[in-house]
Amino acid sequence: MSELRFRCENLSHSFITAGGAIAALDRVTFEAQPGEFICLVGPSGCGKSTLLRVLAGLLPPTSGSVHFGAAGTARPTTALVFQENGVFPWMTVRENVAFGLEMNGVARAERERRADDMLRDVGLSGFANNWPHELSVGMRQRVNVARAFMSDVQLLLMDEPFGALDALTRRRMQDELLRLWRRHRHTLVFVTHDVDEAIALGDRIIVMTNRPATVLEEFRLPPDRDRGPAARRLPEVRAAGRRIWELVMQAETDATPV
Repeated sequence: MSELRFRCENLSHSFITAGGAIAALDRVTFEAQPGEFICLVGPSGCGKSTLLRVLAGLLPPTSGSVHFGAAGTARPTTALVFQENGVFPWMTVRENVAFGLEMNGVARAERERRADDMLRDVGLSGFANNWPHELSVGMRQRVNVARAFMSDVQLLLMDEPFGALDALTRRRMQDELLRLWRRHRHTLVFVTHDVDEAIALGDRIIVMTNRPATVLEEFRLPPDRDRGPAARRLPEVRAAGRRIWELVMQAETDATPV
């Protein structure tokens, strides 16, 4: 289980354009506990992806801060998974999955053994020597997720990784993601537009406002529940789901939540 915890404190970010500054994040404050699965939901274009990039260190805060662990703790190792195909087309499936281990100096025999174990976990053991263009979109995204979990990172950031998949493949990928997360227990932040997906996956759901995004409300779900479709039958989960949908729809139109 990851020991990583972090806290965003009044985190803001603005993009500088020829027409002036465009605020994407506005004083975002929340924290993540070690091994927690956090889902971010909110209107399209509100700033969720920008927040992931700030957490990954790809964008600097305009103001505010992100604190990782105790004071003085270095930025954690991080993997970022996008919706778009992120596999390397010049590498085989096995080489893609083992890439993070190679970067960490793991010997070839060991990284290939571990990559093959992971490929069995995600149902791709028969495709280790295939090239990405020989796989379906869903299979390539499995490679993407497997590579992230193989990278021995402390923080896993996922930006709508299943958004381009059909409903059946998406459901299978959610199951595989949960299984991998339960085994490795990375601290995980997952962006989605799908409230049902957030309810099926997350320990906690953070609803963001329209741009510039800030935290509108947080919902903690029972961590020991059966996740997936069965979770939505729990009265407390159904109530949270209805409220989250209301908040997201109101944020889409900039309405004041009731």
